[in-house]
Amino acid sequence: MGGFVVRRLAVSVPLLLAASILVFALVANASDPLAELYNLPDVTPEVIDARRAELSLDRPVVERYRKWLTAFVQGDFGKSQGGREVRSLLWERLQVTLRMTLVATVVALGLALLVGTIGAVRQHSTFDKVTRVAGYLFLAVPVFWVGGLLKEYAAIRLNRLLGGQLVFTVGEATPNLSGSLAHRLADYAGHLVLPTITLALGPIAAWSRHLRASALDAMSAEHVVAARAKGLPEWRVVTGHVLRNALIPFTTVVALRFGHILGGAVIVERVFSWQGMGQMLIDGVTRADTNVVLAWLMVTATTVLIFNLLADLAYGWLDPRIRDD
Repeated sequence: MGGFVVRRLAVSVPLLLAASILVFALVANASDPLAELYNLPDVTPEVIDARRAELSLDRPVVERYRKWLTAFVQGDFGKSQGGREVRSLLWERLQVTLRMTLVATVVALGLALLVGTIGAVRQHSTFDKVTRVAGYLFLAVPVFWVGGLLKEYAAIRLNRLLGGQLVFTVGEATPNLSGSLAHRLADYAGHLVLPTITLALGPIAAWSRHLRASALDAMSAEHVVAARAKGLPEWRVVTGHVLRNALIPFTTVVALRFGHILGGAVIVERVFSWQGMGQMLIDGVTRADTNVVLAWLMVTATTVLIFNLLADLAYGWLDPRIRDD
């Protein structure tokens, strides 16, 4: 298993390097970070030249990338154009985004396993038909539209039903919140409800569809037929034989879809005014702040690669033959 992990990591490092080169080149040539200074009447050419030298914009792109890469491998993400350490900014925003994405992933994974399994076991039932139609719908509608509808209708009605402001539509937490730990956790939960639902609906639809299809294929396998012929209870056939085989391709879908969750978080944070990594990326792109954009890229790409590695490890656990490939 150790060699299996090493081989996967050996492939991941060049991918990260190639992604950083591409994004650095795109951001460096997309716009001028000093564009706002040109229109200010009191800014002299000397000030602009000094600012250009401070941001290393007077150096070739290759030299600027080499300088960034040297600092990055030492754990230094550099500074933003505003002068703040990108590492501290990244940690602050990462906590906000992880709160949403991890909860959404757990919720989506649990419901997808439930819906997909029931849909396969009770194929063509009312439950199966309704969830399949709902799945097609959630895959078709854009995330920002779902978020807007939930803000406009679900939050108001839920709050009326619950008798108070328990579901929030703006921000990741109440500003300057104080009180007990239970009170703060309740506030975080109230702000998480709508973004989590918005972000989880698409993965639930995609993952449950794939699990249902994989489970249906597994049900026709000879060993499953033999297990039923031996008189094993249906729940043991499903959990011990059907799901074990169905989860092998399912892990691929989950790992790949997590990248979509991170991408969707950028939009969801915008809809619900969360100050997370998505907003950090938007601000970085708007200001052509290379260090900020690259910090977002490296963290996001590393997270996706880790999930793919976990999927590979899950392959090895579910089917030992894969470890020898």
